[in-house]
Order: sequence, then structure tokens, then C-alpha cells
Amino acid sequence: MDKLFGKIAVTVKVNFIIVSMFLPALVFAQKINQKEIKRSESLAKSVTIIRDNWGVPHIYGKTDAAVVFGLMYTQCEDNFKGIERNYLYQLGKQTQVDGETNLYTDVQLQLIADSADAIKDYKTSAPWFRKLLDAFADGINYYLYKHPEVKPQVFKHFEPWYALMFTDGSVAATETGGIKLSETKEFYSTAPEKLGAVISEPEKNIYDMVNERETGSNGFAIAPSKSASGHALLYINPHVPFYFRSEVALVSDEGLNAYGAVTWGQFFIYQGFNQHCGWMHTSAYADVADLYAEKVSKKEGKWYYEYDGKLRPVITRELSFKIKHNDEIEQRSITGYYTHHGPVLGARDGKWMALKANNRSYNALVESWLITKANNLGEYKKAMNMLSNATNSTVYADDKGNTIFWYGNYIPKRNPKYDWSLPVDGSTSATEWQGVHKLSEIITITNPATGWIQNCNSTPYTASGTSSPDKSKYPAYMAPDGENYRAVTAIRILKDAKNLTLDGLVVKGYDHYLAAFDDLLPSLFKAYDAAPDSVKQSLAEPVKILQQWDRNTAIHSVASSLAIEWGTLMVKALPPPQTDQESTFITRRFQTLVKTISPAQQLAWLNDVLKNLQSRFGTWKVEWGEMNRYQRPDDGISFDDNKPSIPVGLTGSGFGQLPSFQSRTMNTNKRYGYSGNSFIAVVEFGTRLRAKSIVNGGSSFDPASKNFTDQEQGIIDGKFKDVLFYKKDVLKHVQRTYHPGDGFK
Repeated sequence: MDKLFGKIAVTVKVNFIIVSMFLPALVFAQKINQKEIKRSESLAKSVTIIRDNWGVPHIYGKTDAAVVFGLMYTQCEDNFKGIERNYLYQLGKQTQVDGETNLYTDVQLQLIADSADAIKDYKTSAPWFRKLLDAFADGINYYLYKHPEVKPQVFKHFEPWYALMFTDGSVAATETGGIKLSETKEFYSTAPEKLGAVISEPEKNIYDMVNERETGSNGFAIAPSKSASGHALLYINPHVPFYFRSEVALVSDEGLNAYGAVTWGQFFIYQGFNQHCGWMHTSAYADVADLYAEKVSKKEGKWYYEYDGKLRPVITRELSFKIKHNDEIEQRSITGYYTHHGPVLGARDGKWMALKANNRSYNALVESWLITKANNLGEYKKAMNMLSNATNSTVYADDKGNTIFWYGNYIPKRNPKYDWSLPVDGSTSATEWQGVHKLSEIITITNPATGWIQNCNSTPYTASGTSSPDKSKYPAYMAPDGENYRAVTAIRILKDAKNLTLDGLVVKGYDHYLAAFDDLLPSLFKAYDAAPDSVKQSLAEPVKILQQWDRNTAIHSVASSLAIEWGTLMVKALPPPQTDQESTFITRRFQTLVKTISPAQQLAWLNDVLKNLQSRFGTWKVEWGEMNRYQRPDDGISFDDNKPSIPVGLTGSGFGQLPSFQSRTMNTNKRYGYSGNSFIAVVEFGTRLRAKSIVNGGSSFDPASKNFTDQEQGIIDGKFKDVLFYKKDVLKHVQRTYHPGDGFK
């Protein structure tokens, strides 16, 4: 075994249970039974799916459960691979497909969420909600039954409780309290005598952080006083990996009538609207997860931790993994460690780090469903009073003219004398949470006098200009976020806005200005002015181009190319933040950066950019649209400079641009987009709802479909399609009508 697995065999703890048993890679699983088939056929008859001319599924059913069944069926039609991939992640089973690569991601997920708890929640769930969970599984399993040509990688049969392992629709839904994957790997791949040893916290890659965490979301709510129609407006603009969610319409005879974006494998609308109200979730940095530093010791072969002067036994649970190695499967068991605070995810300075969080939550899934069905502010607040949404803030608007912002939802109460941005002492009861804050206690903005609300994953204390909340009235842990450049831009464009229409709000949302360069470029120009003539001579032309630039990105802009490539090198030099919260102070960190990078280095990086562009394109005078492209490969990953692509004048959000098009080279000379704008909608809540939307590429995952790329130019240019919300409008634009199982793939 040592020869076969090398380092793995010697680094696994000896108290792990290792089963070196190899099985065929074929994963055996239960198939749909006759009872399920009969139940599914009955549901299918009560569901009608209308695909409009954009391929958007409008799902009509007699009951909510029937609509959930139809929704999951259509999701499978469009992207079964995406559904299965999400559940491989959530259930900690990626190793069955990816092998050793994702072992410690799976370890983290299995430590954080126990499937036994999800099964228990399913068995004790309210009867009305269990119907939805059953319909969720039935819709997927019926699709697989009707499409034997589809070959799942692992899950041949979906269980209703799977949905209770995936209860948050956010792109970054798992809270780890700041523990990095490398720390979990270090802890769970070390000999037992070294558990709890002094392990330095790994450096955080701030470049990755800017490109991942800063690729956030924008939500705007506009009061009737600021709109041309006298109705409230809502702008929904999440920034996530392309094709991360689907656009759907859900209608039942039980009061469900909602439109919006659904994360693959979930049955609630994560961001969307109905005829009365709408909601935009933005990822929040509210402190909802804490690390407890546990003082551990070992006695008679067992681990203990100190708590209020006494020793408590460390709890253990065996985690099971099937790890793919070519055509064989290795079964491996790893011992997970827990204190009463939660799972141990790593160790720092001789102490074990136990996570206390609310990652997997029955109530969170119920809350998301009730939000999907909420038809007014009262119903929406009733759903939010479940206080179980752990990762999101909410920008809200409705047909009564209300515009509201809630910063977070599930926020634990804590002793304010402790610094909760860092691990706290786990050996004392003084650091225990003191319940959860009431909805009335969290940071809220209701119908601000300024007439607008913006949240761009930034501090709530500037969310509505002069009507923003008073920071001194809230504990520090409630909103530790700093400011970013998207928020700076949003404030600028909204504070004086008047007579906004749907199209006018889209124009605001597609502002191309890069506010970060207001801080970055002056230092470069100062460095250039002070440089010797020999340096000035070689950089004169590019510096002049940057000096004349209006700091808006554009397809034909050489300045955009120079600034973004140079700015990216500058960002790499940011020192690692000490906490996740510190990393959110983007404007402050950039302003500090330009003071710490030497003038010579700033100029040297500009020279590096010129050389790099020259080597890639034969000239450094490269227009941004020439190098920054949109392409949708058939397989989603094989980008190719020699195949058709579209020039894009946008960039990522890290430098302050509101519309996000995150791009990078993919073993190519050109950069290709992979994340950012995905589903966007703008909504007017009048007597009759009006809305427009756009998705990246198109709704279909079939390269042969007209709906594979029919929206690609629209999302690049900010030209949205009309939302077909009312059925009579849908019927004017029908592509096909069918029931689940009718033979449509």
C-alpha cells in the first residue's frame, strides 16, 4: 500500500480506520421503484411546462408539490450534471469522481454537515413540507427513469433528504469561520501525536480573494419618488460563476406565482419576484460563524478539552469516503473530532479550532420556500422571522412602494467585549452565544428619505447615503464589512438619480467606471514624473494613454487593457489580511497599497505589462475587446483562441465596475469570461408588473439549441429581454408545451 499511495499512507493518522479495499468503480444504487413511478406519473399529469421562445420554463401545477416536481424535471433536462455536481459537493462525495484532489474539501463538508441529521429532519418535517421534499426527489428520479441514456456519475437515485443538505442558495454558502482548506488538510493528515501542534496560519492569497469574494453582487431598490412611473423599482444583479443558476417561472393553484433564479438542485427561487414584491440577496459579511480555540490534552489514549475548569471528552465520528483511483475505488474512513461547539476544522498555536455555525438548517430551507411564496411585506417578514438565513443580506421592494434593506438574518448574540473576528477562548462559558438577534434588532433600512438603497457586498453604513444606519448603535460583530469600489460607484450614480425607468436603471447598473483607479493611477503618474529620463522615454506613450483615459472600460480602449493588467499586478502585492473581515476594506487597503509600493516597482510592473502584451499579441497597444472575450465552449471548459468569440468591454468587479465580467487566460493568449453577471433582472412593481431580465449565454446547455447563445450579446451590452410573467403573454411566445415524461429531452 505504501508503494501504491506514497505519502498518503504515511501521513494518515494511525487512529484512522483505513480500509484498503478496492471495488469496481461502478457505483451501485437504488433505482426508482413502482410506488415512486406511480406517484410521479400522477404528479406529471398535473404539471404543464411551457418553454418560451428564450427556453425559459414556465411551470404550472395544481399544487406546490407538483410545481416542485416539474421544476426539478426541467432542471434535469437543462443541466443534470450541474445538479449532481452540487450534491457531490454538499454531501462530501466529490472524491468518488475527482479522486484524492477533493478529499479534504469532502472532509470539511462531512464534518460540517451530518447526513444523519438531514435524514432526521426529513422524518420529523411538517407534512406539507415533506410533500415538497418528496416532489424534489421524485422530479429528479422520474427524469432519470425516463432518460436511461443519462448516466449519473454517482447518484442513481436521489433521496428527499438530500435537499436538507443544501439549504442555502448562495454561491459561497458554507461558513468555516475563517479556517482554510489547507488547515483542515494539515490537521487531518498528521500523525496523532502532533494533533494540536503549533501550526502557523497559512497565508491568504489576496489576489484570489479579490477575484472570488469581491466578485459579489449588486442590489438596488428605488423608491417611487425616484422613479418615472411613481412605482418602486428593484435591480437584481448577482455575480456568480456563469450558468450557476437557471431562470424559471413557478405557478401553482396554491398561491405560488414567482419568477427568478434557482440554484441547480434547489427548489426555491433564490433571487426573484412576484406580482407584489421582489428580493435580491447579496452575500453579507455579518459574523455568523465563530472559531473556538480549544485547549486539548490526551489521557489514556483519549482526547479531552478544557471547559470551565473541567475536562470534557472530545467527541468522534467516523467519516466515510470512496476515493476514485483510475478504474478502482478505495474506501477510506477518517475520524472526525468535535467539541460541543462543533467540528474541529484545524489547529493554531497548539489549540484545536472548533467551528460553531448554522451551515445546514431545516429552518433555512423552509424560510427560503416561504420567501418564494410571500406576496406582501407581512408575509415576507414572517418568513424572515425564522431567522435562519446565515449568509445573505436582502434588498427588497414591493407594489406598496416599500424599499427595505436587511443586513443579514441569522445573527448570533455575543458578549461584545470579545473580538469575534478572531478565534475566541473555547475553555470558558463566557464566550458562548446568547441566542439569536431578533429581526427587529438587526441592521435595517426602511423607506429611506434619500429614495434609494444599494448593497454591493459592502458596509451597510453607506447603503442609503445620508439615510444610512448609525454604526454606533450596533455591535461591531453585526456588520464588520468595509467599503469597496462598487459601492462607491453605486452611491455616485444613485444619489442624484431622478425619473428612473427600467431601462434607465439598467444603464445605471451597467456603469463601466473603475473607481479603484482614482486611487491607483495618481501614484503611478507621480512615480513617472519623478523617474529618470531613460525610464520616461520607454513609458511615455502608455502613461499618456492612461492619463487621457476616462477610467471607463470599453471594447476599443487600449487604456483599459493597460490599466487592468497593471492593476492586477498591483493587487497581487496586497499584504494578506489578518481576518476575512479585514479583507473587505478594499478601498482602505488599496489606498494603503499605493503608499507602500515603491515608485520604481510600480513603473517596473507597467513595463512588465508592455512586454507581456507584446509577446502575446505582437504589440502592447491591444484594445480591451481584442483580448477580453466571451466564448461558450460546447463542454464549458475548452476555450480556444481559434474559435469564434465576442469582444467584451466589461471587466471584473474588483476595481469597482458594477457589471462584472471576470476573465482570465485559459491556456490561451486571450482572456475569457467565467464568472460575474449571470442572471440579472430589473422590476417595476406597478398595478401590472413589468420586468426585464437577461442570463449569460442562454438558458440551454445544448450547443445545438438556439437558446445556447441567444442572450450572449444582450448580457454583454446590457440589452435585456422582456420577462413573460403573465400566462397570456407566455402563450404568445411558446416554443413548446409538455408534461414531464412526454418524451422531450
